Order: sequence, then structure tokens, then C-alpha cells
Amino acid sequence: MAAPRYKDKDAGVVLSFGGQWVSWSHTAVAYLAFFSALIVGSALHYRKIVQNEWYGYPDEWFPSVSATIGDRYPERSIFMIFIAITSGPRFALVGLWYLLTAKPGRTLPKAIAISGVVRTLTCGGWTYITSTDDHDWHDILMIAYIVFTIPWTTGCIALSPANAKAIKYRKYLAGGFFGTLVPLVYFFIQHKVHRVAGAYTIYAFFEWSLILLDVAFDAVTALDFDTFEVVIRDVKGASKGANKSSVPAAVLEKEKEKAAAVVFSEGFRSGEALDIAADVYHGFVFWSILTSLGVVVWYFPLWHMGISGFEALIMTTVAPALLAIRPFRSLVVTNQRIVHLLSLAGLVAYLIEDPTFRLFAVGLGVSMTCLGWAATLYSDSVQPARLEMRVLAWVIGLLMSSVAKFAWYTNNPIWPIMHAANGGWNGTGLVLAILAVLRFTRRAPLQGGNPVEAKGGSALLSAFGIGGLFFGLHSLLSDTSTMILWVWDGYPIRGPVSNVHAWYTIAAMTVGVFAGFSRPALVTTWTAYGVGSLGAAILTLNHQWFGYYGALTLAAYLMAISVPLISSASKKSPAVTFGLGFLIYNFVVLFHVWVVAYAFVPGGPLVRERTDWVMLTMMLLIGAGVFDLISQQAKSAHKHAAPRRTTNTNHRKYHLGALGVLNVLFLCASFLRFPTNDYKPYHAEDRVLTAGIWTIHFSLDNDMWSSEYRMRDLIKELEVDVVGLLESDLQRIIMGNRDTTQFLAEDLGMYVDYGPGPNKHTWGAALLSKFPILNSTHHLLPSPVGELAPAIHATLDVYGTAVDVFVFHSGQEEDPEDRRLQSEYLAKLMGSSPRPSILLSYLVTNPLEGNYNTYVSDVSGMHDVDPTDDDRWCEYILFKGLRRTGYARVSRSTITDTELQAAKFVVPASDSDSVSTWTAPKTLRNRRIPEDEVSEGLRFPAMFRGEGVRGHHYHVFDEPRYYNF
Repeated sequence: MAAPRYKDKDAGVVLSFGGQWVSWSHTAVAYLAFFSALIVGSALHYRKIVQNEWYGYPDEWFPSVSATIGDRYPERSIFMIFIAITSGPRFALVGLWYLLTAKPGRTLPKAIAISGVVRTLTCGGWTYITSTDDHDWHDILMIAYIVFTIPWTTGCIALSPANAKAIKYRKYLAGGFFGTLVPLVYFFIQHKVHRVAGAYTIYAFFEWSLILLDVAFDAVTALDFDTFEVVIRDVKGASKGANKSSVPAAVLEKEKEKAAAVVFSEGFRSGEALDIAADVYHGFVFWSILTSLGVVVWYFPLWHMGISGFEALIMTTVAPALLAIRPFRSLVVTNQRIVHLLSLAGLVAYLIEDPTFRLFAVGLGVSMTCLGWAATLYSDSVQPARLEMRVLAWVIGLLMSSVAKFAWYTNNPIWPIMHAANGGWNGTGLVLAILAVLRFTRRAPLQGGNPVEAKGGSALLSAFGIGGLFFGLHSLLSDTSTMILWVWDGYPIRGPVSNVHAWYTIAAMTVGVFAGFSRPALVTTWTAYGVGSLGAAILTLNHQWFGYYGALTLAAYLMAISVPLISSASKKSPAVTFGLGFLIYNFVVLFHVWVVAYAFVPGGPLVRERTDWVMLTMMLLIGAGVFDLISQQAKSAHKHAAPRRTTNTNHRKYHLGALGVLNVLFLCASFLRFPTNDYKPYHAEDRVLTAGIWTIHFSLDNDMWSSEYRMRDLIKELEVDVVGLLESDLQRIIMGNRDTTQFLAEDLGMYVDYGPGPNKHTWGAALLSKFPILNSTHHLLPSPVGELAPAIHATLDVYGTAVDVFVFHSGQEEDPEDRRLQSEYLAKLMGSSPRPSILLSYLVTNPLEGNYNTYVSDVSGMHDVDPTDDDRWCEYILFKGLRRTGYARVSRSTITDTELQAAKFVVPASDSDSVSTWTAPKTLRNRRIPEDEVSEGLRFPAMFRGEGVRGHHYHVFDEPRYYNF
């Protein structure tokens, strides 16, 4: 122990030691806790702790941390004893770090100390509550630990004293810790989803690496704590049998000042961090309001079945064109706070019940937010650092929007189609938005009155670039699943899936943002543009992983070029660059809608199914903006005499921190959404398959609320095992770039095939199944005149029997030739399958008439679930090779415009039990029987009898029908 530093040897000093011993003791005991458990566990229960849900030794040969410390006695007890001992040095370490970094008037050291304490408590939570004890709380506490590790790690680096070695070690160890999370997640996916033998062992090595790096990061404090001496004094002399007076307080204060003398000015300002947080959140609000406009506009042509007139409100984005009026521009620039506050009408809209008035509130919000941001960027364009802050806030706000949509299953929690009943956080989002606006606009405009526009470059070319850029960001990057669904082509899975691999899109966007502000000269080159264009071509023309690699390339490029393009546009006339730019954006949005809605819009056939033209247009528009940037760079290179203005880049570390936080939050949400593989049919004991068909009308109910929760409840309560969803493709700007199937599949525990992707120009067909999908193929049926007819042909493993399920949406009534060709195609497709089969469909025909006799024919081999039901026009269920036992029609309430039809089948236990060759007369085959003759497991739920629940009840027949097979 170190000698006491007090001159008075009789001052009652009992014990003193250097502060670094706190760090060393924490490091030693923490490592001892984990590695003693590893050694004892490997010695006593090696084969048991390397065993996982799929494989054991020798495929898996190294145990994970959780299996080592949580599953067996005595290693679990040994670990808990040592980890309890670790808590003392751990709390002491946090306390010493606070004393070392605390300064008068600074709040950051306090915040970091609090995060350190909470982090320590959550560590105790996930180590003492193992996944075996309580899986949910173990996961919650572990995620909380990782989340609080972010401020602790970044705060320690920011507050580090002037010790170059310590700072270097902290950066390396923190980078290693967060970098290890990427392969950790990858190999966990390989184990959990793809069931790769040996993947869990590799995952375990990365998991143990996290422990080593985490403890090592805190061990670096030993290099800083050597300035401290921990002294234990007997102030009353009890240890020597006397009662001595204490050392004067002035001496202790002097020692404290001496210990703190080497504290380095941390260079971190909580006020600046709060500014960046407010800016980014306000950028998130912009994208939330803008992306909600298409959804609320789409509601009206959807229910009018054609042009409604409300589509004109998409032009509210061109409000910046009004800045061409000099007095109006002066008014907006000098009153930005009022304009930005008015933009929050787009968030307040959720309080308005009437869809029409809600649409107008959103339109007001969109016009004000586009106007406000254009004015702010233009006003701040004279100061490079301030302009870069605004641009980064706008761009990172998009990334935050994508993160929030992933966490809320592709819905934005503050959209006006959300409210408390369907998972919305509108009230919380609105309060935060008000606070963000007040912080965002607290600085006076850098240009006021009549700003002077910067010369150089073409405002027209900038407008083209802005139009193409905003369309690309909105249509492809406002949801992480959009481009994944572009490359999806069915089972077996040969590419990315939305709930597992979506972080790759976020990572590519993050890399793009970083490149945009750190390497603008590299981004604004024709080479970079060529790489981005190549990525767009690969995405458009390919599927599976190769197509997704193109998507990631394009995502990185779009985010990277955003920073210089928007910065350049801000320095020119905002009426042209943003007013005209948003007008061009609107035309490309309409173009991208026309390619699929060609049957309902004027001039639609001219651009039918030309997504490639849309992508080409987008890249050419961006190319015009890049040409303007390169031209400006070439001109400025010849003006050597003009001094170059340096940009203060101090804000970039806060923006990098925001990017890091958003990525970690996304990974936490991804962890919570990770598939459980808990897919159980409702009545397996009776070998029952309950199938349903439902046209969900793009997941907007009659009152313009997102309807996923209500759909989920009805499907669950009706005990549907396999359901076909039609009008389910929402991955377009007008539908909010959403995917209802993600929420339904994960919440109900079902496999999902999204069907033909958004680049296949259909209104969508999807399949959800409690049974494994062995194989699926997507079909686009003949449609020479009208809308494309999508179909899914999937083979399911139903209680060990392969059963084919077809999900199909035929063309509209106005195109009889299309529907005839489609009926012939589908009849042959169904007839080609020798397996038991079910058709879940939208046929647009009367029972027993016309094309019905093609679908139900010797060619298809299919039977109608109930030929006596003459009240149908669109939804039909057909089958073959199965024992049909029941059929029901359940009213939709206000969820959609179409009922949910369901049928129950008993799956043959063997081929010899199949009824595919049954030739009994139709009268006998379709004979109905009383419900009391049907076993309990084959009955439909009684809760929908009579008035039912929430507006759902059996109708047409007023009860289910049951059959004798």
C-alpha cells in the first residue's frame, strides 16, 4: 500500500491505497467470475453446456456465456458469488470516475455517472435472472445494459483526462466492442434461423469477446486513477483507543483539488448534444409528416375506386415555390419558429376523427414543413458549419424514421393513421416535436429580411437533383423492408428477410451519411455516380442476395450524395431548388404509382409495368444535380485567389453519436423482433387445417386507421391456420411503404410469403401459415389489358403431409378476356399438382357460371367448398384431396370492404387415406350435418354467433356450415 501523503502521521490514517487498485480489483474479480464458471462448467458438464436447441457435441464444442453461467450447479453459484463481489469495486469505479471528471457547472459527468450506475444494476439483472429463469426479463435487462453502455462508453471517451494512452485504448476497445456486435448477430441468425451446425460455437466466441472487451474498457481507468489516493481515516481515534479530532476540512478540500488538477477539459458540451438531438428529431418529424401524406391521400381513391380529387393535395409539397415572392420570403425567414410550429399540424391530425379534415390537417403540415425547412436551409447557407448541421439533421432524421418504422412493424408511431388503439405514440411524439422545434429555432436566422443568394451553379439542375434524390430516399429508404421485398422470390429462402437482415440497410445508410460529410469530394464524382447507378440496375434486374447487394450500394450512395446535393441547393434560390424540386419529386411519385395503377388512371397504359423507367428517371435527375456539383467544383478550382472558408466540424462527433445510438436501437428492436419459431396450429390433435381468405384493402379501415391490430384479433379468434391476404402490397409511397404481413406473422406465430414484390406491379397477394412453407413460387397471370393478377403456389408441410395452397387475385370485372385467360392458366396450374390442394382466391364471377366452371373443373380437379352458397362474387375457397368439414363467413366490421371466409379441413394421415379419388355423388359429398355431430376440435368458435364481438359475426348463413366430408 502507498505511504500516507499527510504530513501529520497522527492524523488517524488506517489505510490508504492508490485509486488504480479499484480498477485492478474490478477487472480481476469480473474475469474470475466468468472464467471460473467456464472452467468448472467445462469440467463437470461440458457436453450439456455446449448442447443447444439444434445441435450438440461435436458440431458445437464451445459453450455460450448464458449456458455457462446460468444453466448448471455449481458453476452458476460460483459465478454469482464472484459477480456479487465485483459489484463493490464496480460502484467504486463509477464513483471515482465521477470525482475525476466532475467540474462546476457541467452536467455531462453526472449523466455519465448515472448511466454507469444503471448499467451496473442492469448487469446484475441479466446475470442473476438467466434466460432459464425468465427469458423476457433476461432479454430486457441485457438490452438495457447494451443501451446504457452507449452513453457510458462515449461519455468516458469524451471525458477522458489528458492521457493519450488511455484515450487510445478506450477508442480501440469501444470500437472492438460495438464492432463485435455485427458478427455476433450474424452467427446468431445462422444458428437460430438457418440452423447451421457450428454457428453457435462461433457466436459463443464473439459473445465471450464482448465480455473481455467490456471489462477491459473499464480496466483502462487504472491509467487515470493513479492520480487518486483512497484514504481511510479514523476521525475519532477509535482504532487506537482515542478520540482524535478530525483533519480540518480545508486539508481534505486541498487534497481533492490536487486529485482533480489533471482533469482535462472534456471538449463535450451537453447543450450542443441537445441541439443535435433536437435537430435530428425535428428531421424525423419532417419525414414522418411527408411520408404520411401519401397514405391519407390514398384512402380517398381507394374508397372511391378511382380519382377522387383529393389527390391534388400531394402538391402541398411545392410550398417552397412561394419563397420566390420577396416579401413572403422575408416573412418566413424571419419567423421560422412559427412556420415550424405550424408544420406540427401534420402530427396533431391524429386527433381529428373525420378522414377529410384529417387529410387537410396533414396537407397543412406538409406545406409548412417543406416551406420551413427550405427557409431554414437557405437562411443558414451562409455559414458552412450551421448549414451542414441542418442538412445532417434532415438526412439522419430519415434514418431515424426507418428505425422507428422497423420497431413498429413498418408503421410510423406518430403517423395520423395511428392512435393508441393500434400502437401509436402520437401524444408523446407531439410533445417531443414541440420541444424539438423550440430548440431547433432558438438561434436567430443568419440571413434575415432579404437574403443575398450565393452565385454559382445552376438552380435548375439543383432542382432536378433534389427531385430525384427525395424520390429515391422516400420510395426506397423510408422503410428498411422495401428493397428486401424487391428481391424476395419465395421459399426456400435464398435472400434477405425483413425482420432479420434489415439492419444491413441501416448500416449502408449510416456509411453513406458518414461518407457524405467526411469525403464529399469522393462522393461528388462521376465514378461514385456510376457505382450508385450500377447498384440501381442490379436492384432492378436481380433477385435474392445479388439484387440486395445492389440495393445496399444504392442506399449508401443516396445517403452520401444527399449531403452535398442539399447543401448546394440551399445556397441557390429556394423557390427553384426546393419549390421546383418538390414539383419534380411529385411527378416521379405519380410516375411510380402509374406503373401499377395503369388501369385506373389517364395515360396509364403508356407506362404500364415500367419500374425500370422510373429508376432510370430517378438516376438521371440525380445525375443532373451531380453535374451541377462537379461544374461548381471545376470553376472553384480555378479561383486560387479566393480564400477557402473552413467549416467548424465540432458538431460531427455528435452526429456520429446519433448515428451510433440509432444503429444500436435498431439492433435492440431487431433482437426483440427476432423470430421465435413457435409455429403451432390450433387443433393439431384433430389434424385440422383452418384456411381463410381475406381482401384487406391495403390495411386501412373505413375510418382511415391502420387496421393490423384488428385484423390480428379476428384471425386469432377465428383460429385460422392458413390465410391468404389480397390487396396486401403496401410498399409504395402512396401506401406508406408498409408491410402488414410482418406484424401479423410475428404476432400470430406464422410463416409468411409476401408474394410477388412491389416491383412486380400487382396489388399484392400474401400467404400466412402456421405450417412450414417447403416451397413457393410466384406467378403473374395473363393480363393483356387490365391489372396484373398475382398468384402464389406454395407447398406446406401439414402434419407431415405435403399440401399445396394457391392464393390468387384475378383481374377486375371490366376486362373479361383477362379473367378468362387467367382462369385457364390457374386451372392448369392447380391441375398440375397431384397433392391435396386449397385455393384461396378472389375470382370475380358468379357461382356455377362462366369462369367458375373453369376453376371448378376436371382440368383443375378442384371442388367448391360450398356450391350452394350463391351469395358470392369475389371470394372463393376451392379444394381437393382433403376432408372438408366446415365453412363460415365472418363479417368484416369496419376493417375492410370484404368479409373473411374460412373453411376447415382434415388432412389425410396417409396417401391411402386421401379423398382425392373419391367419387361419391355431389349430393352425398355436400350433405350438411348438425353441429352437435361434429367433434369440438372441428367446430368454429362460438363467440361469433348472434351479434358476435366488435362487429364480427357469422352472416349470410348466420352460422357455420358443417359437412359429412
